[in-house]
Amino acid sequence: MLNKTRLNKLDTFIIELDTGLRTLLAKPRSERAHPDANIAEANLTVAEKAHASALMRVNHTGEVCAQALYSGQALTAHSAETTLALKQAAQEETDHLAWCETRIAQLGGRTSVLNPLFYAGSFTMGVIAGALGDQWNLGFVAETEQQVEAHLASHLNKLPESDLKTRKIIEIMQQDEAKHAQEAKQLGAAELPAPAKFLMKQVSTLMTTSTYYL
Repeated sequence: MLNKTRLNKLDTFIIELDTGLRTLLAKPRSERAHPDANIAEANLTVAEKAHASALMRVNHTGEVCAQALYSGQALTAHSAETTLALKQAAQEETDHLAWCETRIAQLGGRTSVLNPLFYAGSFTMGVIAGALGDQWNLGFVAETEQQVEAHLASHLNKLPESDLKTRKIIEIMQQDEAKHAQEAKQLGAAELPAPAKFLMKQVSTLMTTSTYYL
C-alpha cells in the first residue's frame, strides 16, 4: 500500500510538471470560442496598441500564475472534491491563457520574460496553501479570484474605449473569476486573515508592475 501511495504521488507530480512545461512552452488551446471572435478590430494608434498589449501581457502572466497555483494546490489538496474543483477551474484558466496570448499577438506584443519565475513562485504558494488543509486551500482560491476580479475591473478602466475586442475578453475573464471565487466559498472556503490578504496584494502588485514592462 505504501509503494502504491508513493507511485500515485509520483504520477501526480509528473502530471503537474507536465502542466507547467505546457503552460510555459506550448501554445495554449481554448475549449471555448474566443469571446472577441465576432468583434471587428478597432483603429488603434501605435501607443494604444502598445498599452493594450502591455495590459494583456499582465493578464497573461496572471493566468500563468493561476495555472501554477491550481497545480500546486491540487497536488497537496486533502479531498477528491477539492482537487476536482481546482482542476475544473484550471481548465477555464487555460481558456483565458489562450485568449490573452492570441490577443497579445494581434496587438503586436509579446508575453512576459518573467513567466517562468512567477510560475515557480506561484506553484510553491499553491503547494503550501494545499498543505494547510482544504478550507484554507479554498480560502486562498476565493481571495485570489476576488483580487483578480478587481484587477481586471481596473484594466477595463485603462483600456482605450474603442478597443472592444480586448474589453470583451477581459469582461468574460472577470465573470469566470467571480464564479471561481463563489464556488470556492460554497465548498467551504475559510476567510483568510488580513496579513495573508495584504501579502497576496503585495505579490500581485509586484507581478503587475514588472510584467507591464517586461
